Amino acid sequence: MTDGKEPRKIRVVLVDDQTMIRQGLGYVIQMQPDMEVVGEAADGEEAVEVVTKMRPDVVLMDVQMPKCTGIEATRKILTQLPDVKVLILTTFDVKNYVVDGIRAGAVGYMLKDADSQEMLDLIRGAFQGAALFHTVTAAKALAEVLQEKNHPAQPSGDFTLLEELTERERDVLQQLTYGYRNDQIAQNLFISEGTVKTHVHRILHKMGVDDRTQAVALALRHKLVD
Repeated sequence: MTDGKEPRKIRVVLVDDQTMIRQGLGYVIQMQPDMEVVGEAADGEEAVEVVTKMRPDVVLMDVQMPKCTGIEATRKILTQLPDVKVLILTTFDVKNYVVDGIRAGAVGYMLKDADSQEMLDLIRGAFQGAALFHTVTAAKALAEVLQEKNHPAQPSGDFTLLEELTERERDVLQQLTYGYRNDQIAQNLFISEGTVKTHVHRILHKMGVDDRTQAVALALRHKLVD
């Protein structure tokens, strides 16, 4: 028996300076039984205000906007609300946007011409704690961030693993940085999905984090992956 309560919906805020874009995205999202749009913003400054007030689970954030860019808005939002998941939304597959988005704390990157199902999958993935950088440009940008020796967001070095990661755990962590789901990681590494879940659990424990997004952020900042 159940208590009759419906599962909590994923709360989404849309940020874009084009009204038609927000309306189109909003229509698709509102049609989903597990999602709801709880706010909209037309520029970066308004985005910070709306997100701070509504405290959504996921934000679709445009990059080029008046008053305050999406990257800067993302940085401000995550300084105040680090648990919010921000997906960068842009017309162009530009490496700098991905790099700056990663540095600001975004967990994903989506093109405006992506189909609706891809958008919905990204929202659900972000909500579940995945990092979602799937385009070729995004993959190259991730590699660039990993290779930087003087990362602006590099912490002072006070982070230490609770226990050293095994070689296989590092392989799984590398896959997590590319945004792969458990079933994709299993296929890529020729192991079972259950084994992947076990490795992910151990990685989170050893890194002292609560979800995959936090693990990816630490991996990028502290060069725990090659």
